[in-house]
Amino acid sequence: MLKGSFELIGDKSISHRAIMFSSISKGHNKISNFLMGQDCLSTISCFRKMGVDIEINGADVFVKGNGLYGLKPPLDILDVGNSGTTIRLISGILAGNKFEATLIGDESIGKRPMKRVTDPLRLMGCKIEGKEDANFTPIKIYGGNLNAIDYKMTVASAQVKSALILASLYADGKSIIHEKVRSRNHTEIMLKSFGADITVEDLAININPVQELFSQNIYVPGDISSAAFIIVGALITKGSEVIIKNVGLNETRTGILDVVKNMNGNIEILNQRLVGGELVGDLLVKYSPDLNATTIDKAIIPRLIDEIPVIAVLATQAEGTTIIKDAKELKVKESNRIKAVVDNLKLMGADVEELEDGMVIKGKVSLKGANIKTFKDHRIAMAFSIADLGCDGDVILDNKSCIDISFPGYFKLLKDLSI
Repeated sequence: MLKGSFELIGDKSISHRAIMFSSISKGHNKISNFLMGQDCLSTISCFRKMGVDIEINGADVFVKGNGLYGLKPPLDILDVGNSGTTIRLISGILAGNKFEATLIGDESIGKRPMKRVTDPLRLMGCKIEGKEDANFTPIKIYGGNLNAIDYKMTVASAQVKSALILASLYADGKSIIHEKVRSRNHTEIMLKSFGADITVEDLAININPVQELFSQNIYVPGDISSAAFIIVGALITKGSEVIIKNVGLNETRTGILDVVKNMNGNIEILNQRLVGGELVGDLLVKYSPDLNATTIDKAIIPRLIDEIPVIAVLATQAEGTTIIKDAKELKVKESNRIKAVVDNLKLMGADVEELEDGMVIKGKVSLKGANIKTFKDHRIAMAFSIADLGCDGDVILDNKSCIDISFPGYFKLLKDLSI
């Protein structure tokens, strides 16, 4: 069982953005509760290569911003490691700066599609070269002299949206970005606090260029995507009761909470408050023996896309048939997460069927131990470490270290909570 109370590590999405926006602001910035995961450290590395003074002291990061137009041409290739957020968002910033930069990443990044970003940046007048017409790394961006854009997004992606918002800061007039469905809005919230001229009307984001952004002190709330694993662990493990403190509760990210409630999970939000424009609270989660199946589709997918692997584990412990659909985006994450989840759940004895855009899971089943192929994907590794909590036998992950990408200290936390 899992018992105890703990403060969650900083949100990955917000940590990335805090470094980027601080780097292009004017003045001294302090970022508290920063996530020291490998992905976010890749972002720091990229901006240091562009002349930004960034110091780390414990969980705090101090950034002396270079100003909106003050980044320096990198003397080396910008390596984003495993971070899709880094490569997509930084592309928008590079597009607005008058120098050349080349982006690369690890093997996983080399397979993740970039035309969803590079095509609209080209429409803004940016010259971009890369493998397969700039769909894959390495990608070279020749920045500067951007035109405003009125663009209807073709995919529901906060990363793409954020890249275009950042590029629009450097454009020659008002840009409008139209979302298909609402995606996480940390960029809009945080950029406004830095002084950006940005307004949101339904699914339209309006951005006017500005001369400068101004430094901020930023507190990074706990990452609900990381909390999801402990939430599911407590729900499915007999006798569990945990309190997860300081969790970000931005409504564009709380799909996991809606799904848990729909499945009759015992979860309660305590101590809600606003911190830096973001809603934050504590979560009380208890073992829930009477879980029921649910359907997850396009209406909610953008609000829980990263949590689907562990939601699939949860579904194996719920009565009835859970359907997850409209989730093709899972195929172009760090791994093909649809196939990875289905194949590994089958190894554990689950009744699961792969769909073109999701999966069908029949519960309730008793899972058994298995050798799990993680594909070096942190979400897959964590999801199946949670499946291990209540199964017969041991789950053996072929790669544990990939979890450090988003959740350093994860296994120590699990051990501390386990009784």
